[in-house]
Amino acid sequence: MAVRRRPAREAPGQHFLRSRELAADLVAGAGLTHGDYVVEIGGGTGVLTDALARTGAHVAVLERDPGLAAELRARFGREAAVCVVEADAARYAWPTRDAFHVVANLPFAGSGAILAGLLGDPRLPLKRAHVIVQWEFAEKLARVCPTTVRGTYWRAWYEISIDRRLDRTAFSPPPGVDAALLRLDRRKSPRVPVEASADYRLFLTTAFASSAPIRHSLSSSLSPLEVKRLAAALGFAPNARARELDATQWARVFALARRRGVR
Repeated sequence: MAVRRRPAREAPGQHFLRSRELAADLVAGAGLTHGDYVVEIGGGTGVLTDALARTGAHVAVLERDPGLAAELRARFGREAAVCVVEADAARYAWPTRDAFHVVANLPFAGSGAILAGLLGDPRLPLKRAHVIVQWEFAEKLARVCPTTVRGTYWRAWYEISIDRRLDRTAFSPPPGVDAALLRLDRRKSPRVPVEASADYRLFLTTAFASSAPIRHSLSSSLSPLEVKRLAAALGFAPNARARELDATQWARVFALARRRGVR
């Protein structure tokens, strides 16, 4: 069943799900239970909101378009478990005390900024996120190698995978590319301690900024001999560059540098 057509004005890169059945299927895969707290980013026409409300979860819907927010309030105003907030998710103050989930059909043009705000601080009690993003963007984040600064940093606290592929015809208006349902699950055992997150971000940023092998780019943190020994122990090439190490290898390299007192 198709849902209502898009409004005349929308954020760049915004594409709405066409099918209520597909929305319900995607929400079912999120594993929500009665009483969970879930934040939906970009309520849009309410197709995901409706499916989320049926799970029995407490739903906070973020919608930055005033017209769409008003329509969502009119539609779900009698739902005690649904709260519509007119807000830009890229600037939203995320919950800091109680564990929460995120389910969203993100605007393609703003996915990176929204996820950066959501995942940049691992102290946030985010338990799981299911977000629809551009396929190529999802592939870059989900692949083991070659890596990126952002993907490596986020993987210290989250498992990242692609749950489903969504053809562009599933959206209205159809985008020029296909989409993916990207899944982020909080790791039970973090690869890097939360209290070291700022140092880890700086460590990765420094290493990835150089095109030289890491034995050179990390010379202020670890000696070439230490990097060579780590390469043998962790299974990467002695002359590897930053993007050629996976998230586990990077966490181990950082752990040794941290023991050396390097910030």
